[in-house]
Amino acid sequence: MQKDPVCGMSVDEKKATLKLEHGGATFYFCSAGCRAAFEKDPHKFISH
Repeated sequence: MQKDPVCGMSVDEKKATLKLEHGGATFYFCSAGCRAAFEKDPHKFISH
C-alpha cells in the first residue's frame, strides 16, 4: 500500500489507476481531485 500524498489515504498501488511520475518517483492517488491538486503544486505535498 502507498499513501496518497495529498490526503494521506492508503492506495493499493497494484490496483491504482490514478498515478503520476514526478522527480523520479511514482505517486498514487485515491481520486482525480487529489491527483489534480498534486499536479498543480507537487512541492506542496512532497516532504524533502
